[in-house]
Amino acid sequence: MDIRQELGTRLQQRLIPTPQLQVAIRLLQLSRLELVDEIRQQLDANPALEEVEVNSESISLDEPSNQSPNLSQPAPDTSRPPDPDDQAAASERSEMSDQDSIDWEKYVEGYNTFSHGPEIRVSNDEYPTVEATVGARSSLAEHLTWQLNLSDLPPLSREVGRFIIGNINDDGYLEDCLDEEIALATDTTVEHVREVLTVIRAFDPPGVASRSLKECLLVQAALNWPDNMLLRKMIENHLPDLERRNFQAVARGLRVGLDDVKELIGLLQTMEPRPGRQYSSDDIIYVQPDVHVIKVGDEYVVVVNDDGLPRLKISQYYEKTLSRQTAGEAREFVKDKLRAASWLIKSINQRQTTIRRVTESIMKFQHDFLEHGVEHLKPLVLRDVADDVGMHESTISRVTTNKYVHTPQGIFELKYFFNSKISGAWGVEDHSSMSVKSRIKALVDAERPDRPLSDQEIVKILGDEGVIIARRTVAKYREALGIAPSSRRKELV
Repeated sequence: MDIRQELGTRLQQRLIPTPQLQVAIRLLQLSRLELVDEIRQQLDANPALEEVEVNSESISLDEPSNQSPNLSQPAPDTSRPPDPDDQAAASERSEMSDQDSIDWEKYVEGYNTFSHGPEIRVSNDEYPTVEATVGARSSLAEHLTWQLNLSDLPPLSREVGRFIIGNINDDGYLEDCLDEEIALATDTTVEHVREVLTVIRAFDPPGVASRSLKECLLVQAALNWPDNMLLRKMIENHLPDLERRNFQAVARGLRVGLDDVKELIGLLQTMEPRPGRQYSSDDIIYVQPDVHVIKVGDEYVVVVNDDGLPRLKISQYYEKTLSRQTAGEAREFVKDKLRAASWLIKSINQRQTTIRRVTESIMKFQHDFLEHGVEHLKPLVLRDVADDVGMHESTISRVTTNKYVHTPQGIFELKYFFNSKISGAWGVEDHSSMSVKSRIKALVDAERPDRPLSDQEIVKILGDEGVIIARRTVAKYREALGIAPSSRRKELV
């Protein structure tokens, strides 16, 4: 075998994304909040980027910093000789534009209108109020500790109580913490721990610090209905029967009629299976739509939501700095920062324009949804929109991921409008999977409580309406909607 090393040249073609294209692709798939964070990071990292102050007066760099512009003064004399630094900066911008194909006038000075959409002001009437988004709430541990400090328990009992409260989860249950472990950790007896537990379980909310659902319900029943032994017996022995909706077995076990069982179930439904729910620390996250679809006359107009996005511009100081540097690393540093700033502004421009075009295409396909609601959604795939706007399917996928649109029917993710096709009967057009799900939910909401619809009955009803669907598909859609089977939806009337 002859092994040799030699030098040679070879020609080959490869697709290598340019830095500008990489920035555009990365920004395109970011959500609105992620885009704001990215812009803030770029503002901190790139000194050539500046944020445009809204409703602020711009001051020229040539003016002294201790003077404010006088709006009553006449316009400057245009016959004055131009500043040499300004001429050099303009020459430098022209040179960079020729080298990097950057249109500074279009992408820098025109950034405030990057959405290229109609000037329509969107009302905030449907947004949450300030009272709904601002407020200080106490946690479950703080609420229980406050009650513990108000109690007349001795210091050792309070120490045991604080240890117990520290091991209660967000649902209000004391899990994975035995009485023996608490006694060992607090250097006391098991009987003392159980006494403190009894006191804490009587705190608000009732049933807190329980170790199981049955124990939680029993504590609430003992506090609210201490004389109702049937209720306590039903909780003790018949929770599995209640889960299966086997009310006859409950009636036989308690030796009462179905009317009495119904009354007991009414009391049970007033209890809280998760005592810590109201003190949960999970804050509601309100969606900020990326696009608004507004009806103007008989047409729907798509407007990109620019509120909250920082406005960017190129720093004039660094433009002049570039003109003063004739050579060296400082010049290359400033030039790279100016180029990166221009790429970022241009990429944000392109991102907003692409989102608007894709949303317009989606709404064109789903016009009936805008008029009549979810039940009129049409089958739609990425290829349909890609062919309509002249883009690749991967681009459409990036645009519609984590992007939300505000429509007259509500706020939806753009991915929501892409759904599979359900065949219709002869002479009937196909249906989308989302419209079929909406119809299934409407049928379940309108069913009789004592005789819920089975999956096969739903198949028959949809078949009469021209929707050809299998029973297993109905079961899959029902589970996706969080709807229990008919055997568990049955109620006593």
